[in-house]
This record gives sequence, structure tokens and C-alpha cells, in this order.
Amino acid sequence: MLEQTSPKTPDRPVELAIKGMTCASCVLRVEKALKGVPGVAQANVNLATHRASLTFTPSVNDPESMIAALVMASEKAGYEASYIDGAKATEDGLAAEQKQEAHALNRAFSMALILTLPVFILEMGSHLFPPIHHLIHDTIGMQRSWWLQALLTTLILVGPGRSFFTKGFPALWRLGPDMNSLVALGASSAWLYSMVTTFFPEWLPEGARHVYFEAAAVIVTLILLGRVLESRARGKTGSAIKHLVGLQPRQARVLANGVATDVNIDLVKPGDLILVRPGEKVATDGVVTEGQPYLDESMITGEPIPVTKHTGDRVSAGTLNTTTSFSYRTTHTGAETVLARIIRMVENAQGAKLPIQAVVDRVTARFVPVIMLCALLTFLLWLALGPSPSVSYALVNAVAVLIIACPCAMGLATPTSIMVGTGRAAELGVLFRQGDALQRLRDVTVIAFDKTGTLTQGKPTLTDLVVIDPHHDRATVLSWTAAMQLHSEHPIAQAIVAAATAERLALPAALNFSATSGAGVSATVANKALLAGAQHFMFSHGIRTEAQTALTDQWAAQGKTPIYLAVDGQLTAMMAVSDPIKPSATLAISALKTLGIRTVMITGDHPGTAQAVAFQLGIDEIHAQVLPEGKVDQLLKLRADKHVIAFVGDGINDAPALATADVGIAIGSGTDVAIEAASVVLMSDNLMGVATAVKLSRATLKNIHQNLFWAFAYNAALVPVAAGVLYPGFGVLLSPVFAAGAMACSSVFVVMNALRLKRVQAAS
Repeated sequence: MLEQTSPKTPDRPVELAIKGMTCASCVLRVEKALKGVPGVAQANVNLATHRASLTFTPSVNDPESMIAALVMASEKAGYEASYIDGAKATEDGLAAEQKQEAHALNRAFSMALILTLPVFILEMGSHLFPPIHHLIHDTIGMQRSWWLQALLTTLILVGPGRSFFTKGFPALWRLGPDMNSLVALGASSAWLYSMVTTFFPEWLPEGARHVYFEAAAVIVTLILLGRVLESRARGKTGSAIKHLVGLQPRQARVLANGVATDVNIDLVKPGDLILVRPGEKVATDGVVTEGQPYLDESMITGEPIPVTKHTGDRVSAGTLNTTTSFSYRTTHTGAETVLARIIRMVENAQGAKLPIQAVVDRVTARFVPVIMLCALLTFLLWLALGPSPSVSYALVNAVAVLIIACPCAMGLATPTSIMVGTGRAAELGVLFRQGDALQRLRDVTVIAFDKTGTLTQGKPTLTDLVVIDPHHDRATVLSWTAAMQLHSEHPIAQAIVAAATAERLALPAALNFSATSGAGVSATVANKALLAGAQHFMFSHGIRTEAQTALTDQWAAQGKTPIYLAVDGQLTAMMAVSDPIKPSATLAISALKTLGIRTVMITGDHPGTAQAVAFQLGIDEIHAQVLPEGKVDQLLKLRADKHVIAFVGDGINDAPALATADVGIAIGSGTDVAIEAASVVLMSDNLMGVATAVKLSRATLKNIHQNLFWAFAYNAALVPVAAGVLYPGFGVLLSPVFAAGAMACSSVFVVMNALRLKRVQAAS
């Protein structure tokens, strides 16, 4: 059991571990119970992870009492619940709990198998092999054989099979039957009929005196076997999370007064100085203070080539030092590290419900009661119309219907595919922050890109500076502009500052700085009113630029971005900045076209520059000189044309567009604001991640449809067979034993099919 602590605030979703869920009906019952607790805004229960994720209404100010109420509600519904403290729950603790659960299942199955084998041999062996029948008849006799079978089967039902009855019958009394109810009804019916035959044979017609102990025993044993196999397979679906958590070192080498001491990772605080030797992993997030290591960041970004780090560069927990020792100052620890945030993103995505799950839930809510009605009708029809002994035929076929129709496969069809698909995506450097983005991305028909920092490297350089006003010289113009741009975080501003720094120019003070997002900046420098920015920014301040059209067009054709500088209301100089296109951009655009997706570029840059970049990349449609709010308008226009839109960006000014698009895809190296606004995050600058995300989305949804088809088609085909529909024409009946085996196989098949997603490769 996980530690029963409570959160301090209800800001984040609260996680509960739910024990005892076995099928989709269990999920619906737990959700209904949790949603019934006052103050719960949303409850999402996942069968594959055995977790419940809950959010509270704003009125909740006592999370501790809410947790207690939720646990109590789960227990009233028949399921054990415990709070998971995201900051304290370690993968070791969760793995230990899963191991304990698997061990209990293995023990129950082993005991059931040992007790079932003699029953199966005594009953089925005597039917299938005459020598065994004669041996039993000549030694212990058939009556004693039945007594022995009764004893062994009773031990199975009250021992390893007890959970089916302790959970199934209470659910039945609550008018919420589940899979356990079906098994309990089926096995107990076969057992009770056999007990009457064995000890009170006079209660039945002579032709109906048959025992079905082996059916009750084998049903329990096979379903336990199915759960064992399912548990093992489900353990593999969470391997991505285990891998990510395993990247976190358990200790850090803290430097204090020149002495390095190994300290437990939980004791490391922001501000501590950490030493990392070659071959060791970075323990926390931080900033390099000494050394120039090469770090393997593939576990986070998916990029295989180690990255050089210099003093002042950021490092992330879990990355591997491949070369020389270095030290860094800790900035984030525990749940605040990049690695911890990635793990939370993957966990949230894996626990999410896709829109397609709503259809499954509606069907499942009615499924078990319908199956019980089918079993009752089967019993009555065989009793009224079946051959002699009709009671035996009615019992066997009704039990077969109950057993074969277990909704386990339906409950596992969607969540297992989501777990494996999002886990595989994380391994390839794609994080689905919101699970429903996995389904929406499959339907995307248009992907729009920002230019600077997304299609280009976001590290522009100043290539040209032309002074128009003869009253000013080049050095003065550059120093004034750099002084103003020093206050801006835009990549173009940084390029101008870098050029002035390289020429060792003194930068005067800039006062009254103001920035217009996506357009330009203004400030007072050396008692002069300066404006710097795009052409439309100049127009908005009444400054004419038509005389420079030829130069502007020349630069734009070369893929350079023109920047205008005005001093005291007069156009004074023009600058050109070049931002190289990312090597992966051309391949990504080509891959998306292969997937049948139209590509669009929406940028605030000059139309000529945008046209040059789009031509090199093969982008289908261009919208240039678009302000940040204009990007939203362009996306809405595309959506009005019945397109499903994804937008890819990296900057603060991209956040509105990322939030507006059907799917927002943020570059992981971009700003936190952009990442928070997006539903999908690429952990590296490699734009092939966009195509990989689409490919994984399509593969996962295809896998879900395969699972759902199998689950529903299986029931649609075999329930009538179990009811005996083939008997009049072909004399075929489905034994409850084979029904139990088929039911177990259906759940294992669904999980194994989901595991095929682990083989999906990155787009190429």
C-alpha cells in the first residue's frame, strides 16, 4: 500500500491507486462512485494503469478530507483505493506493489491448477479415454470419484477462486454486475448443479444426473491464467515510464568546501554545487559552472549525438556525461526537473481517455446486464425446447454464455494502446501532454509552422547594415540599435547585440524601452527616439520605406530578414539578418506530404523572405507579415475550410496559435509558455518529430480499432455459438471450459496486439 499522505493544494490532478478492477464495468462503477463525491469536477479511471485521476472544483479548500471521501466512495463501490503522492511515490514503490499483485495472482493460479488437474483427469479423462474410465470404475468407483471432485472443486472456489465470489455477488446485489459476477454465476451454477447430482440425485430426472465439477474448476483456473498473462503483458506496457524513472540517479556528488560527498538525491537542494565524473548521469537540473563536457541527451531529446556544454549552459537530470568531469549549480530538484515533468506528461497521457472511449463506455454500461439476460433466455429456451436431459443442456449453455462474454477485452482495448503508443512516443522524443491529442492528430489535414526558431535555427546573424542617413555613421547606428535590442529576447535582437559585441562597441543606456510583439521595438538612446522593426511597424508610425523596396526585395530573395531603423522619425538605416534553415526542416516537410498533409507557413517576416524559405522547403502555402493575433485568425480561416489544423511553434508569441489549433505542437527547446500552451511537445529541435507524432497517432488509433473490433466481434460471434445456435444444424455446442479459455485468450490478445506499437519507428 502506498503512503496515505495528502496533497497541500488541489491545483494538480489527484491520483488514486485502485485495486480490484478487472473489466470495463469496474471502471464505470469506480468512475460513477468518484464523480458522486461533492467537489469532484472530473474523474478518469484507467483499467490498464489501475489509476484514477481526479480534479476538484474551485470551491474545494480541504483536499485532505476530499481524499478520505474518495477512498471511502471507492470502498463502498467494492474497490480498495489509496492516494498516490506524486512527489513521494517512487517507481520502486509502485513496482513493488505490482510485483506483490502479480505474485498473489501466480500463487492463486498455481494452487488452482494443482487442484484442477485431478478433477479434469477424473471427469474429462474418463470421457475421452476408456482405459481411464475403466480404471476409475474398478478402483474408487464413479460415486467416490464425484465425491473427490466435489471436495477439490469446493476447495478451488473457496480458495484461489474466492475473489470472484466476494466481488461478483456484492456487485450483483448492488445491481451493477461485472465480469466477476459473470464468472461467479457461471462457476457456482455448474458447482451447485453437480453438488445436487452428487448428494441429492433423487431431486433430478435420471437422465439429467451429470456432474460439471470440471467446468467450474477449469473456468476459474483458466480465467486466473488469463489474468496472470494479462498482468505480465500489462507490465510491459508501462516500460517507457520505468525507463524514464530509471534515468534518475539515486545519489549526487555534492561539493562543499572543496570536498565531494555522495548525498541521497532527496537531500540535494537548489544552489548546491554538484560534481559529475565521466560515465555518470547528471543528478538534477542545473547550470554548468566549470568544465566543458559532452552530454548524451538522447534519453530526453532522442538525438544520438552528444552535445557540448559550456559554462552557463543548462543541464538536465538523467543525461549522461560521456567525456570529462564538470561541476554545475543545481537549479531544480525532485518533481521540478525536466525529467520529472516529462514523466508527469507521459503519465497524464497514458491515463487519458480518448473520445473514442466514450462509445466503448456506453456499450459496456449495458453489456453485462444484456449478457445476463441472454444467459437467462438461453437457459429457458433449452429447458423448454432442448433434447433430454434439457436441464443439463440448459445449464451448460447458459454457463457458456456467461463465461465467454466477459468484457475484459473491451476495457483493455483503448487504454493499453494509449499506454504503449504514448510510451513509444516518449522514447522517440515526442510527448503527448494531453491524451486526446493522440486521436486529434490522426485527423489533421493541415500543419502550419512558425518560421523563426521553428523552421529556422532561431540563431540569426547580422549580415548587412546600410546607413541611409549621411548624418550618422555605421558604428553609431549599430551601437544605438544594439543598446535598444539588449532589452529584447527575440533572436533577431540577440543577433544585432552579438554583432555590436563582436565589434567591441560601447552600448549607451536605453530608456523607455517598449516592444510590440512580432513587429518591433522602441526606446530612447542618446536622447534620440529610436524605432527598429519590420516594414509594417514603420508604416504604423508614419515612416515611409518605399524608396528601399529594391534593396528589401534583394535581401528577401536571399532569404534574409530586413530590419528598418528610424531615428527621430526619419528612416536612418537598414539591416539584414539571416537565420539558417534547420537541416531537418526539408525532410520533415517532405515526410508530411508523403502522409498526405498540406503544409502552411505563418510568419511575421517580410513576404519575400518567407517566400524564399518556403521555396527551399517546398511548403504549400505562405502567410507573411502576420502579427501574433493574426496567426490565430489565419488558423480560424483554415478551420473554416473544414480543415483539422495543427500548429508548430516555439516562441511566446506562438502561444495563442498553439492554444487555438486543434493540436498545438511545441518545440521542446522553446519557451515554457509555448510548451504549456501546446498539447504535443517535441523534446528536440528535429522537426522530423512532427511527422513521427502523426505516424504514431495513426498507428495507435489503428491499433485501438483493431482491439475494439476483436473485442466486439469476438462477443458478437461467440455468444450465439455459446447459446447453442449451431446445435440444430450442426450439432455443435461450446463447452464452458472452452468458453473460459477463449475469454482469457481475448484479453491477452488485446494486450499483445497493443505491444506491437513498441516496434513503430521514427518517421524517415
